[in-house]
Amino acid sequence: MKSSPGANSGAQTAGPTIRPDEAAHFGALAKEWWDPNGSSAMLHKLNPVRLGFVREAVDLHWGGDIASRAPLAGKTALDVGCGAGLLSEPLARLGAELTGVDAAPENVQAAAVHAERGGLDIRYMAGDIGSLDLGQFDLVASMEVIEHVADKAAFVAALADRLAPDGLMVLSTPNRTVKSRVLLVEGAELAGMIPRGTHHWDDFITPDELGDLLADAGLTMGEPRGIAFSPTRGLHLSEDMALNYIVTAVRS
Repeated sequence: MKSSPGANSGAQTAGPTIRPDEAAHFGALAKEWWDPNGSSAMLHKLNPVRLGFVREAVDLHWGGDIASRAPLAGKTALDVGCGAGLLSEPLARLGAELTGVDAAPENVQAAAVHAERGGLDIRYMAGDIGSLDLGQFDLVASMEVIEHVADKAAFVAALADRLAPDGLMVLSTPNRTVKSRVLLVEGAELAGMIPRGTHHWDDFITPDELGDLLADAGLTMGEPRGIAFSPTRGLHLSEDMALNYIVTAVRS
């Protein structure tokens, strides 16, 4: 199932939920994705928090062995908006048969190269999630993506179509609050912590709005958890959802 560095099966560079300018923005950063001190430094710090949430959600949903190193063994997983594979690779190491999809072909190529060097068998594809023939998956993850898509309802519907009947979905995204505007957009981007143009505050979505979109797609959203920051703890799961939050969803 491993894709070669230049092979993007079913590749399409545009689609109903893809914004070409957003795809180009992130594609231009492809070579830096795996540099923990580069343009994706914030994602490297965020990844362990997201993975901790995913691991707990997987154990709770399927009632697996909480001590297992491969709780996703025998299960398929889809990482939508995978970038260069920062989340895809850990999910594969948890045992999942992993497919990663991204709007930017440059990201898919970088992801395939990195996975191959690490000996990981991951299928990567470039294109719009709604137009790729992928089938259904036990786990569907899409982290920090919905705020970048052109049509949020169509995007959530496409994610729901990829979810198996007993599947689990995990989404994370910035919240649309005064605090997120000040810290994530005006603060982090101006300070160079996040590349300029990464975030557009008006496109952020609140938990209530996301819950409504999921309900329209036939899914029930779990209780959202905040991803907060403090000088002493760094990024961590919290009851404070003012900056960012992460949720599960299952079929209603």
